[in-house]
Amino acid sequence: MSGHSKWATIKHKKGATDAKRAKIFAKLIRQVEVAAREGGPDPEMNPSLRTMYQKARDASVPLDTIEKAIKRATGTMEGVSYEQINYEGYAPGGVALLIEVLTDNRNRSGSDVRGIFTKRGGSLAEPGAVAWQFDRKGTLVLDGSADEDELMMAAIEAGAEDIVREGDSWRVTTGPTDLHTVRTALDEAGFKVESGDLTMVAQNLVPLEDVGSAKKVLDLIDALEDLDDVQDVHGNFDISDEIIAQLG
Repeated sequence: MSGHSKWATIKHKKGATDAKRAKIFAKLIRQVEVAAREGGPDPEMNPSLRTMYQKARDASVPLDTIEKAIKRATGTMEGVSYEQINYEGYAPGGVALLIEVLTDNRNRSGSDVRGIFTKRGGSLAEPGAVAWQFDRKGTLVLDGSADEDELMMAAIEAGAEDIVREGDSWRVTTGPTDLHTVRTALDEAGFKVESGDLTMVAQNLVPLEDVGSAKKVLDLIDALEDLDDVQDVHGNFDISDEIIAQLG
């Protein structure tokens, strides 16, 4: 889930020990396959594959599993062909959601996503109704022990756009084509990069001002993310630290 950045960071850390680890692995492998099929098997020549490869490694996906996915994508091993689809909709409270799907059955995915929206009090929207509210960005999560001034200097010199403190981590935002360059520079400067990904960042945020409203939105997002075909859910919501604490 890529919505409000503080919550996204919490979800990233939770995912390392979550019971859904196997499902997370499967989704990451699917992303690697699609990137390799579309741009070729060499990460150095295929920026999308390089990003997905590193994302999988950040999540501790075994190297041989990643390599098998690339072989399936390039035809040297038997595999499944996936289609990329985006769904757009609204969660309770008018929160805009952009859902990224990789599927081998468009009808199944559409039915599953529609069913979740209906059961959880949301509504699907027409294509284009939501996507314009988001910009594609690169995001890096770093160990929070890094010195702010040193990190800021290294990140800005490498081409980063923004640096924000989030709990016990730092989040660095980059342009979509600068993610690898900034990550490499921070790695070489000795900073501990915990994860990196391309995500959709909302231009404006809708504040969720009580626990009930926040729980409805997050329950809808959790249900969407639990679908095998759903790769990412992006939202334009804002949750305060106080409400995050109450949600646990």
